[in-house]
Amino acid sequence: MDPVQSSKLSDGIEAPWWKFWKRRRTVVVLMAFLGVQVLYLTRFSLNATLDAMKADLKQNWDNEYLESAFFYGMLVTQIPGGVLATKFGSTIMITAGIAGTSVLAIFTPLAAYGGSGWIITVRVLQGMFQGVVFPCLHDLWAHWAPPSERTHMVMLSFVGIIVGTIKALVLGELLVESVSWESVFYIFGAAGCLWCVAWFKMIRKSPKEDQSITNGEREFIMQSLGHHEGSSEIVKHPWKGILTSTAVLACAIASFSQNWGLNTTLTQFPTFLKADRLLVKGLQTSTQVRRNFTCASFLVQLIFMLAGALVLDPIAAIILMTIAVAMGSFAWAGYVVNLLELSPKSAGVTMGFVGTFGTIADIISPAVTGSLTENSAVEEWNVVFFVTGGIYLVGCVVYWFLASGELQPWSVEMRDANRRKCHNTQQCESRMNIEI
Repeated sequence: MDPVQSSKLSDGIEAPWWKFWKRRRTVVVLMAFLGVQVLYLTRFSLNATLDAMKADLKQNWDNEYLESAFFYGMLVTQIPGGVLATKFGSTIMITAGIAGTSVLAIFTPLAAYGGSGWIITVRVLQGMFQGVVFPCLHDLWAHWAPPSERTHMVMLSFVGIIVGTIKALVLGELLVESVSWESVFYIFGAAGCLWCVAWFKMIRKSPKEDQSITNGEREFIMQSLGHHEGSSEIVKHPWKGILTSTAVLACAIASFSQNWGLNTTLTQFPTFLKADRLLVKGLQTSTQVRRNFTCASFLVQLIFMLAGALVLDPIAAIILMTIAVAMGSFAWAGYVVNLLELSPKSAGVTMGFVGTFGTIADIISPAVTGSLTENSAVEEWNVVFFVTGGIYLVGCVVYWFLASGELQPWSVEMRDANRRKCHNTQQCESRMNIEI
């Protein structure tokens, strides 16, 4: 069902926005928002404590190796994460992913006393556990997010990235100064474990399995998504269609461009200083909305990032770069939400594929920056930011011409193929009448 049609349905719940618990899908979004925060608390705990850790242990470890180890682990589990979400359920896999990274955070101080090799091992394992989370979240939205609400539900959960990162760096520094660097890992890890308990008890992978949702809201969500009672997951994903889809490739290039730019701006800029309303109203098509959000975000980031790199005043540079980072969040309403429209039932797998491209950028970007700024000269940093600007521009052009907001033919073909596999006509009709 398209966004305009789904917006005409009603969940039968009449309650002001502040009574958020009345709508079960709002509770799911809130818990996802908190979970993403926890994810980034544990991800950036090492960044917040590394200098203090090295000073306390009298070590001279290379920060780049320790911090990048995380992404190598994340690189290998994102696509499998989407597959496992279909097999075992998204909520179980999200619980496992965040529980694993939280427990490893608690053991990080012990690993630090064992040497850099142990820290790298822990970071790689954390990356592997965290790699499954976002593909599984996308699989969750395929069951919980009505088309007319996809953008703001995904965006609200992704805001946890920004909040979690800020909390990790600010609270981490406060804990290092007032308690100890070890306390950062213990507290952030414990917070993750507590969240996992709440998530596992409260959240189910679909409205059909949730016992706390009202019948009206359950029917509203399932009708808007085209789901029916007795529906089941697809048996296999259309791999050939996914890997050869220009629309998926457009999202992958956008993810690479976004992560490259944010990595350069967030992690390298301090060193440089030292040296769905449109859809609901039917005013634009899904394709137009996704293109506009993604490409406008990239172009604005490009303008403010280059301006921040070229101005001489440090305060002005910080303001301009902050605006560039803030505008990056609008891209999530583009290419990230876009994946739910291409093939909702394979959203976890496509998110894993697209996220892998972003992780590759996370790995390559610091290395390229380091090779271009050996002398930390201003001229060298200008090259870095112009390269980043070029990548934003390429991402913008590729996404604009290749992106699509429509259900893909290979997704429809897989639905039809699964229907043909059924032998019991009555049973299969109820099971396979799903919008893939």
